Amino acid sequence: MKSIVRIIVIGGCAVGLCAQSAAAQTGPSRDELLTRINALEAQLAELKALVEQKPVEAAAAEVAQDERLYSDYLHDLKFGAVLDTYYGFNVNRPIGRVNLLRAYDITSNNFSLSQASFAIESAPDVDAGRRFGGRVDLQYGQATETLQGSLANEPRPWVYRNVFQAFGTYVAPVAGGLTIDFGKWASALGYENNYSKDQINYTRSFWFNFLPFYHMGARAALKTSDAVTLNYWITNGTQQTEAFNNFKDQMVGLVLQPSKTFTWTSNYYLGQEHPDVQTVQTPGTPTIATQPGLSIVPVQPYFTGKLQIFDTYANWQPTASTTFAVEADYVTSQNPVPASASYVTGGALYARRQLTPRTAIGVRAEYLADRGGLFSGTTQNLKEATVTYDFRVNEGFLVRGEWRSDFSNVPFFLTSTPGALKTSQDTATLGVIWWWGTKRGVW
Repeated sequence: MKSIVRIIVIGGCAVGLCAQSAAAQTGPSRDELLTRINALEAQLAELKALVEQKPVEAAAAEVAQDERLYSDYLHDLKFGAVLDTYYGFNVNRPIGRVNLLRAYDITSNNFSLSQASFAIESAPDVDAGRRFGGRVDLQYGQATETLQGSLANEPRPWVYRNVFQAFGTYVAPVAGGLTIDFGKWASALGYENNYSKDQINYTRSFWFNFLPFYHMGARAALKTSDAVTLNYWITNGTQQTEAFNNFKDQMVGLVLQPSKTFTWTSNYYLGQEHPDVQTVQTPGTPTIATQPGLSIVPVQPYFTGKLQIFDTYANWQPTASTTFAVEADYVTSQNPVPASASYVTGGALYARRQLTPRTAIGVRAEYLADRGGLFSGTTQNLKEATVTYDFRVNEGFLVRGEWRSDFSNVPFFLTSTPGALKTSQDTATLGVIWWWGTKRGVW
């Protein structure tokens, strides 16, 4: 730029000299030439300023655009943490302080850390032009052992135990939007979910404890209209981040929402929950050239019996302060001949009433018929009734008091005497839950 200006100035001076030579004859005077040169230099200075200013303005605009995109990304990135603790007392005073058939409140007469969880999520926003997103949930505490601690389903639970959810999302421009997830996600089989702050009761139902907790694979949800959503999953299995056979479980589902206050979900799940290799329960130094815990010892004979789950539940909110819900399930699992198939059937009823802005009461009643011990290891009829009182100290701090009674038609529940069983267990529980972060609503 400086060289161009010099050339123009020299050219101008040359013109001025020529003009001065001609002035002796008929050209302008010396003062007129100096005035013209000064005007030319002023115009060149303005041109130079404009040329140098435009790249600065363009760069500033580009930086502003980048800052705006970054700001939008941070605005849409939600994160949060949950701390879920409780103290429970079992009237039976069971040996070992163990509450049987409980999913999360597994210990009695014990101050317990149910779970400390961390979630980060960036949901797709089609209106903003972003069709992709993702979510990761990390979990620690007693609940983690329930969800992901069993070698019965997970070949190597210690590898993935603290990763409750981890999936990426893409919304394809199909119909009302085809949402595709790939990764690990919490199961939508059954009415209840993981985070206590979002449930009607503090303790979980028998059905939550029995139905799958999570899946690893791909799922698609197609919204055909405002009232209808179709779901399809293909997964490694029930609670299998790593598959233990070559069969891929599948689910088809339908969600109907004819109004904002009523939702009805129906699911059918087909699986094959029998490993084709022997589980390595205590992995040591690898004996083959791979990671610890991976097995190449086949199960012979390998049983290919199928698991089928028929699951349906509905939620109705007639007023802003009142909620009703109902769930019904039928689960069957084939056994090697000559044994007949095991099955579990039953359901649950829920109701919740917001008494004041800070207080609420929730109730649950359920029935589960376990044939062949598919859930409890014993053929029995299980019933349960729960009453929960909520006091929300503030947004992000919830205290829950609960009384629960479990019943069976056979002696099953532990007592303080080894070998002496009862047909019931009653528990009183105080749950204290905190949560922080920018993530709002139901997790």
